[in-house]
Amino acid sequence: MNTVCILFGGVSSEHDVSLRSAAAVLRNIPKAFKAEMLGISREGRWLRYTGGIEDIENGSWAGSPNTCPAVLSPDRKVGGLLLLEESGVRRVPVDLVFPVLHGKNGEDGTVQGLLELAGIPYVGCGVFSSALCMDKAAAHIVLEAAGIPKTKLIALKPTDRADPAALEKRLAEALGYPMFLKPANAGSSVGVTRVKDASMLEAALDLAFLHDSKVVAERAVTGQEVECAVMGAGEPVASAVLGEIVPPDGVYDYESKYLNDTAGLYIPALVPENIVSEIRELAVRAYRALDCRGLSRVDFFVTKEGRVILNEVNTIPGFTSISMFPKLFEASGMSFTDLVEKLLLSAL
Repeated sequence: MNTVCILFGGVSSEHDVSLRSAAAVLRNIPKAFKAEMLGISREGRWLRYTGGIEDIENGSWAGSPNTCPAVLSPDRKVGGLLLLEESGVRRVPVDLVFPVLHGKNGEDGTVQGLLELAGIPYVGCGVFSSALCMDKAAAHIVLEAAGIPKTKLIALKPTDRADPAALEKRLAEALGYPMFLKPANAGSSVGVTRVKDASMLEAALDLAFLHDSKVVAERAVTGQEVECAVMGAGEPVASAVLGEIVPPDGVYDYESKYLNDTAGLYIPALVPENIVSEIRELAVRAYRALDCRGLSRVDFFVTKEGRVILNEVNTIPGFTSISMFPKLFEASGMSFTDLVEKLLLSAL
């Protein structure tokens, strides 16, 4: 029986989403695998956890007596965890890791680098691809070079704010209003603002720069928000069914995604078959261009004229009970448990 370490939590702004995703994955671990649970607290403590899944979901796991300080060792001879028990250090071998970590220090290549050093197989994209997809500005350059239709984007650093009037003029002329301001390296719509006019720009920049030292400004696209799930390595496969999101007030933010359940979801997406085929093809092309493997969710806009524009690629998409990635493969004929099993076997 193979032992899979489910790595969850983290110090990113998406900590809570990770807990919900990890709980859903743990409830669907195939019987052929034994699960070890390794959590990272909000403060950055690494703890092996042996309690109930419900306490991961509600966030109380880190304060539980069912924890022990632990590290995932980069030493290949260790091949897994080192538990820092009162009586000494104890080794717990693992065969592979499923990083269910969203956002910084999880989805950006940092944890993937640790696992490469450790020589432990893991679910998902490698170091380069993870870092590339996490950085919206860098990914934009690669996708544009690959000829994949993309939203117009401008990357900003704090020094660009030295002359607010000049910056506003530059963005207004290049992008127009409305536009979106968002951290370059964040997910789950954290720190995102739909900027309707110049009066909103400074506050939107303040919010985005709270989450990252690089911010992207993107032209707003009016159209349907359609998502495609892709998995695999050498021959990636796009989900046969696509999903569509209808955000409240035009913005699919963190609250509407995870807290108040106000976004409308359509599976399958309400788009013609020729658009489905085009999106599936573009999703696989983007996946390959960005050197993805394992899994990714590729998000698109479809304008009323039928133009398909790629929004972004998420290398560790949500795995909660309402998340699009598992729901799309479920609608394509694969259960949540079968999906987890396929990902684990592919990683091995």
